[in-house]
Amino acid sequence: MKILDKYVAKNFIVGYCITAFVLVGLCLLIDLFINLDEFTERSGEGIRTVLFNIGGYYLTHSAVWFRDLAGFITVIAAVFSTARMTISNEFIAVMASGVSLKRVIVPILILSFLSTFLLVFDQQYVIPKIAHKLVRDRDEPTEGKSIANLWFMPDDKGSLICTRRYENQTMIFPTILLRKPITETIHWQVTHIIRADSARYDADRGGWALTGGQIMPLGGGAGDSDLSENLLQTKAIEFYESSLTPREIPLKQQEGYKSLLSSAQLAALEHQQRRVKDLAELYLQKHLRITDPIMVLIMLLITLPILVCRDPKTMKSAILTSFGLSALCFLVSFVCKLMATEDTLFGRAIPEIWAWAPIAIFFPIALLEFDSMKT
Repeated sequence: MKILDKYVAKNFIVGYCITAFVLVGLCLLIDLFINLDEFTERSGEGIRTVLFNIGGYYLTHSAVWFRDLAGFITVIAAVFSTARMTISNEFIAVMASGVSLKRVIVPILILSFLSTFLLVFDQQYVIPKIAHKLVRDRDEPTEGKSIANLWFMPDDKGSLICTRRYENQTMIFPTILLRKPITETIHWQVTHIIRADSARYDADRGGWALTGGQIMPLGGGAGDSDLSENLLQTKAIEFYESSLTPREIPLKQQEGYKSLLSSAQLAALEHQQRRVKDLAELYLQKHLRITDPIMVLIMLLITLPILVCRDPKTMKSAILTSFGLSALCFLVSFVCKLMATEDTLFGRAIPEIWAWAPIAIFFPIALLEFDSMKT
């Protein structure tokens, strides 16, 4: 059995590597064909700069494409290994020797389980580290994204940061609203306002060094006398400590940026969110970190019993059926992700249920398929 296990494992590993390379490469070529004109907008800097920009852009985005295609890569690798054995009538020889076909596919199941750790590593370590590069436009430099009119970006203290322009790790004419939460409500109260000519990030001190900074308290009243008292209490301020870093500013400007964060980053962000829709999206992403690897294995368990067929004539229909079921799993998962942040069905957003719904639907089907497998 060791020889057979090595043979099956080798076929699966070769198929997995080829499939990953082909699918990610296909995404790269399609995107490059559609958006090549955006890269050439910097052609004045030389062909070397353009090629370096293209290479850096697609090297980072390959991690996201691998994450999105991990389920299909596993299924196609299983097709690669089982189809080869079916066409060569090797399954018939194995059954004639008295070995169950369920035992034959054990190496595929083990390797598929191990491959999910690649997905977890990609989600939890690789993508979060390069997230600031994933949000840049194709015609922008690798570092130093420029943003105009940045409005009300929260930090770990709940403060809101605004600036007319952000570039090269510097905010021009920033305004920072210091807030505190109002107990037993979802609302905040602004207590102070900070204005400055510019703010540059200081990594050693963990915050923003202010040039011409002033902090003014805001009283509870709205009269002229209260405003005069606040102006009299205005003080100079040279530094504002904050968890908001230059890497996070362009990242948080991107819609759906939470899908690029690790579980630890999502947990830290949970304390900053107050809007129901933002919290629903955050909870959805936390649960998807668990459910996505499980769905990859479920897709394999659904399709693998269909692929293990003895007659080469039925191999085509088996492959088409397995791809159809995989596409159905992908479609249901996609719809559940869309519905997770909406409150139209249950009257409120329940992201936890929607994140686990595909598993609840397809896991019993996978067990039935595996149990009814003809060995």
